[in-house]
Amino acid sequence: MTTLFAPPYSKKHYATDEMASPVNTTDRLKHLRELMASSKYNVAAYVVPSEDAHQSEYVAACDERRAFISGFDGSAGCAVITMDKASMFTDGRYFLQASKQMDANWTLMKCGTPGVPTWQEYLTNHLPAGTRVGIDSTLLAAAEGGRLSAALKSRGGGDLVAIEDNLVDIVWGSQRPARPEDKAFIQPMEYAGESHTSKIARVREQIEKEGAEGLIVAALDEVAWLFNLRGSDIDFNPVFFAYAVIAKDKATLYIDDVKLTDAVRQHLSGIVVRPYGEIFGELSLLSASLVQSKRQVLAGQTASWALVQALGAENINIAQSPITRLKALKNAVELQGMRQCHIRDGVAMANYFGWLEDQLLNQDGNLRLSEVDAADKLEEFRRAQEHCVGLSFATISSVGANGAIIHYSPKRGSDALLDVTQMYLCDSGGQYLDGTTDVTRTYHFGQPTDWQRECFTRVLKGHIALDRAVFPSGTSGYGLDPLARLPLWELGLDFRHGTGHGVGSFLNVHEGPQGVSMRKTTVDTGFSAGMTITNEPGYYEDGEFGIRIENTCLVVKVDTKFDYTGGAGYLTFDPVTMVPIQKKLIKPELFTEVERKWLDEYHQTVWDNVSPRLEKGGLGYEWLKRETSAL
Repeated sequence: MTTLFAPPYSKKHYATDEMASPVNTTDRLKHLRELMASSKYNVAAYVVPSEDAHQSEYVAACDERRAFISGFDGSAGCAVITMDKASMFTDGRYFLQASKQMDANWTLMKCGTPGVPTWQEYLTNHLPAGTRVGIDSTLLAAAEGGRLSAALKSRGGGDLVAIEDNLVDIVWGSQRPARPEDKAFIQPMEYAGESHTSKIARVREQIEKEGAEGLIVAALDEVAWLFNLRGSDIDFNPVFFAYAVIAKDKATLYIDDVKLTDAVRQHLSGIVVRPYGEIFGELSLLSASLVQSKRQVLAGQTASWALVQALGAENINIAQSPITRLKALKNAVELQGMRQCHIRDGVAMANYFGWLEDQLLNQDGNLRLSEVDAADKLEEFRRAQEHCVGLSFATISSVGANGAIIHYSPKRGSDALLDVTQMYLCDSGGQYLDGTTDVTRTYHFGQPTDWQRECFTRVLKGHIALDRAVFPSGTSGYGLDPLARLPLWELGLDFRHGTGHGVGSFLNVHEGPQGVSMRKTTVDTGFSAGMTITNEPGYYEDGEFGIRIENTCLVVKVDTKFDYTGGAGYLTFDPVTMVPIQKKLIKPELFTEVERKWLDEYHQTVWDNVSPRLEKGGLGYEWLKRETSAL
């Protein structure tokens, strides 16, 4: 099975030199502005989001419009182009990357810093009253479209114009990559743990509780989970382009026929299958009956403004999709799969770091091996593991100053050479048929400075504090986030990213609704047993080094002496990542006895699970033996 699904995930992602020099966007912006000014479109501003029609975080090559028009290819950002200015709005993870990748045509808007508006605030408060703002409505979330349209109208009669033609696609022309036509495939019960018919029945129960007529499913990972199907339309994410509508007596999957094999058609027996693009017309036909019945259809927060326009805003209730939480609560088979795939992933990581250390210290690899060389070798070790079908995201293999670029992605030709005098940060993950992994480790193969060791130790102290937390069921990640930051806050330090995100089961590496973050979006979601979460505090010094320590964890029940919750119970985090944390970077004098015990027990667990799968006496085995010894 692994060989069957390997090709779509085997693409090289480090082949271009995009970080070396900015893309010249002068001609692209000139063409775009000509279209904006034409009588056909007549807009003074045009918005280019990062997302695709399903609000995906990572998108297919054909949907990388924001990257094409700006040169900036980070996973988060929004471009706003007016007749005299081009602005890129992104968050702290990408400030350095965006500044390197964009040319002088662009202004970087550092969201989250004092005095910098969001792109929505910029459109409503910083452009002349009455401005017509154009956007492809399939790329805008429904709730955002409604809010933005109302805000523009209230301020001097501005207008949010849904433009059916995507103007960036017109500029891109024949050079735009084709839409993928890879086949969808079945996620069997041995990995899914529940049939798709059972899942649909549970979704219908939630629809009935809401008193709704049905549910529109727009998020690609929700469609994949619901029907026990997977695909390869988006790099690293085993999803396929499709929509679904679940009604009381009918389930419809909107997917192009080219993506269906005979086996998948048989798997979908009893499901109505329609072409992908027909959903808009069918929703328009449904709108009249909804008006008569005075009932609404539910739609998740990833539903687009275009879907709302097709159905009618009065006929749709935009809220968190019931599938979001159902998917987040892993069943016993999925939880066991997550544990097992992380053990195999630990084998790959031990072999990799054993090999890398030997190359740098004994085989003249220092200042010869590049970041991409290392990333390619790690992928080789991962693919050697049972059930591995590829990576869960592009490996962040970063040395020295590149480690301070939080979501750095090395490109061959501009990637740095590994240097034993500098810190090395590696954030990577794999897609396995039985789960998805995400792990970050920071190592120094030479002699770290006293300051680097103090920073690392404080990051690790925050990691341990969050891992050891015991909290009432239903506690939000917003309430837990400060635990991971307190050791850094004591020195006036911090990091500009969330502390944790959910992880899919052979699905997207970033999964909601749970998270650990200072963002208020995590306030409304409490933790429940069966969820997954990463624990990844960090610290970054621009131009110097980056530190991040990340484990993937399961949310599990824990017994307490008392139960003040009245029966809801208490939870804690159980790390399933099986990779040592470098002891050389720790200042033991900053550790408490409890923290020392945690580290030694974690390392013993890693040794017990991973060492039996390694070649005794091999580089990976000897490296693991040393790195998991007591502090």
